[in-house]
Amino acid sequence: MPKVRKKGHLKAMKPNVSVAQGREYLAIPGPSVVPDAVLQAMHRASPNIYSGPLVDMTHSIIPDLKRVARTQHKVAIYICNGHGAWEAALSNVLAPGDKVLVPATGVFGIGWGEMASAMGGKVEMLDFGKVAAMDMDRIAEVLTADKTHEIKAVMAVHVDTSTSVRNDIAALRRVMDGVGHPALLMADCIASMGCDRFEMDDWGVDVAVTASQKGLMMPPGLGFVFFNDKAAEVRRAMPRVSRYWDWTLRADPEEFYQYFAGTAPTQHLYGLRTALDLIHNEGIEHVWARHERLARAIWAACDVWGQGGPLSLNVPDPAHRSHAVTAINIDPPLATALREWCEVNLGLTLGISLGMATPGDPAWHGHFRLGHMGHVNGQMIMALLGGIDAGLKALEIPHGHHGNSGLDAASQVIAGKA
Repeated sequence: MPKVRKKGHLKAMKPNVSVAQGREYLAIPGPSVVPDAVLQAMHRASPNIYSGPLVDMTHSIIPDLKRVARTQHKVAIYICNGHGAWEAALSNVLAPGDKVLVPATGVFGIGWGEMASAMGGKVEMLDFGKVAAMDMDRIAEVLTADKTHEIKAVMAVHVDTSTSVRNDIAALRRVMDGVGHPALLMADCIASMGCDRFEMDDWGVDVAVTASQKGLMMPPGLGFVFFNDKAAEVRRAMPRVSRYWDWTLRADPEEFYQYFAGTAPTQHLYGLRTALDLIHNEGIEHVWARHERLARAIWAACDVWGQGGPLSLNVPDPAHRSHAVTAINIDPPLATALREWCEVNLGLTLGISLGMATPGDPAWHGHFRLGHMGHVNGQMIMALLGGIDAGLKALEIPHGHHGNSGLDAASQVIAGKA
């Protein structure tokens, strides 16, 4: 039986009758919900990997991937997760001893920096905490002080999945240009691409990294690295790059197998083709607008639930919140109790705390996250919020002043009235 806090004490709740039968709803920030059309496209016999439809289809995938990233430049596809895509990007531009600047707003910014360090890079970390975006003035100070341009790259996470902080990548480029610093601008878009607006070319991003399991509505397994001519020049000057991670032949293959440095990820490619069709049939601008409205609905509900109760959004400033993931704070151990209740009784899985505290720390039980990325619509978000509302009621967690409904606030946003 879950135990929850009530009036300063822990109270054991009576067992509830589960209504979790039926299709489960995975509302974690990746892997995201995979559309049935994508699953059906993947459910087929293995194809010929040397000629025929698979080869032709892969050639069509490349320009449509670049349309999602808003770039006219190159893309390399890897069989890996997001961490593999991190390493792929770094392997092509970071030589041992090179220095990089990492402005971090959560565990993934820190993690990418740690990977650069493990690969022999010198890492200067600017940790801006867990609730606010990057401080551009501080970054400008560091870059201005780097008179000899020792810093070879600035590695920024667009949306840090652990904190739900969304950073202004275009503003970061303006800072770099304003101080005349020639470093590469590298952006982790794993949680944001296909959800939050991202404009690789217009924003002056040199290298962008993403993966298949979030806004691209696919199972985990594919990583993508987009790079421009400036980054390609850095790659050409590298003393050595692993044959597998080298993006040169992947982006300009002479033979089909060079796209993947070996056997193609066949079923994933069929799914990706369908996922890209869904994105472009909707239109990327509409995809961004849909995510923005659904995110605002979640925020509206949470703002009401936080009135007179322990729940609050992790990022106070809406301008710095992701449209793909929302991190929520609540008194421990209520987050764990709420997650467990929703999963057992509703078939609704909420995201665990990540990077806000260590699992052994009681504070770890005071955070949870909602994924609202990719294949989500208004009725799904209202169902997600309705499930949380039921859990708050079942566990007798205070949420909102009398007469105020978080669901009412969310529905006003979904309806276009707020």
